[in-house]
Amino acid sequence: MTEQLIQAAGVTDVNGTPHMTDAKGHLIPISMVKAQDQLQDELVRTIIGHARDLNAQIARFKGHSFEDVNSFLELLSSEYGQSRGGTKGNMTFTAFDGTLKVTIQVAEHFDYGPELQIAKTLVDECLIEWSAGARPEIRAVIEKAFQTDKEGKINRAELLSLKKLEIEDERWQRAMAAITDAERAVGSKTYMRFYQRKNGQAEWEAITIDMARA
Repeated sequence: MTEQLIQAAGVTDVNGTPHMTDAKGHLIPISMVKAQDQLQDELVRTIIGHARDLNAQIARFKGHSFEDVNSFLELLSSEYGQSRGGTKGNMTFTAFDGTLKVTIQVAEHFDYGPELQIAKTLVDECLIEWSAGARPEIRAVIEKAFQTDKEGKINRAELLSLKKLEIEDERWQRAMAAITDAERAVGSKTYMRFYQRKNGQAEWEAITIDMARA
């Protein structure tokens, strides 16, 4: 077995005797490793090898796709003096026959500063005073807005829904201002999505590049 094959198989040659490394980093003679463990190791390494190749292929595809889009936008810019899309970079490109579509969406990520706690305190004051007359659905919206998800993040859409409530209380207005001041853009991520349909009148179907949804 060559050194390259030995490394690929997760096997280390020690004084001419093949060994496998266990989870604790110990070298175990391969003769002492159960056959099913050896087969499982080979299975996992084979699948992961293909997964890494596919991951690299997708990364190249993504890079080439964005390069192609940027080249097209440069061409448009030279022709018309401006590029296509909204101020946030959202764009849609459609095939001439209307059966294929590529969309690019820019999702901004937000975080919230200490002003959010002030807003929560003001809202709680309002809720305590309104407890007798506050509608249950309003209380539910308010309580949901300040809850965090599994990652400890505030749901921005739920929080912004509070601003749609027509409440004139001065404390409520200050709370809404505090929410606005608390919001900070911390970055953005660009997504490219793909769609197809049988004809120009049919519903769009997403072309997913996701093993879980394939």
